[in-house]
Amino acid sequence: MHPWLRPLHAVLKEHRCPENAAAVKAYMKGIAPFFGLKTDLRRSLLKAHMVEAGRPDLDELPDICRSAFACREREMHYVAVDLLVRNAKKLGPDHLPLLEELITTKSWWDTVDMLATNAVGPVLRRHPEHIARWNTRWMRSSDMWLNRTALLFQLKWQQDTDTRLLFANIEALADHKDFFIRKAIGWALRAYSTTDPAAVEEFVRAHELSPLSTREALRLIRAGRV
Repeated sequence: MHPWLRPLHAVLKEHRCPENAAAVKAYMKGIAPFFGLKTDLRRSLLKAHMVEAGRPDLDELPDICRSAFACREREMHYVAVDLLVRNAKKLGPDHLPLLEELITTKSWWDTVDMLATNAVGPVLRRHPEHIARWNTRWMRSSDMWLNRTALLFQLKWQQDTDTRLLFANIEALADHKDFFIRKAIGWALRAYSTTDPAAVEEFVRAHELSPLSTREALRLIRAGRV
């Protein structure tokens, strides 16, 4: 384990709650064992650790994050994600291989979505010249979580969303059978509906999406919230 992580791991272990750990492990379909820490507590312990040990330098992040993901406990994976999100404004295209590596490591929606929307997204928003290469790579991948990343990396871009790319990705994955892809299609459209509800309505009308994708896409529109 990376030396920067050792004392933090010990502190998280001290605060473990077996009852919460069992419940969340079941909820997360056994992706990993848990200490059973609530998010607020975990993040407050991370913050205190950074005061004590110092914030890791940007060039230390890859080793620290890989080491965190090598730990058994899911909270350690969350530590890596939190560190990357905290440093999202400093990350550049050179960090995209690392982000892809972590997205495809012990993959489940909890880490994948945070990395896709709050780390990958900010990098590509600042460096749009890299979008085509990575989007093509993820859309062609047999890894469903990379497909999901392609759908979600623009989730918070609002008026900066490349709708042609978003809609093309959705069209390519519209027949996908996996729940997480169908959910992501609806989520991506729902997020964009806050910017251009008419475009989302028209897209849904013109395409045969799964009931799940359609329901999620039109949720805000039907509720009159956009």
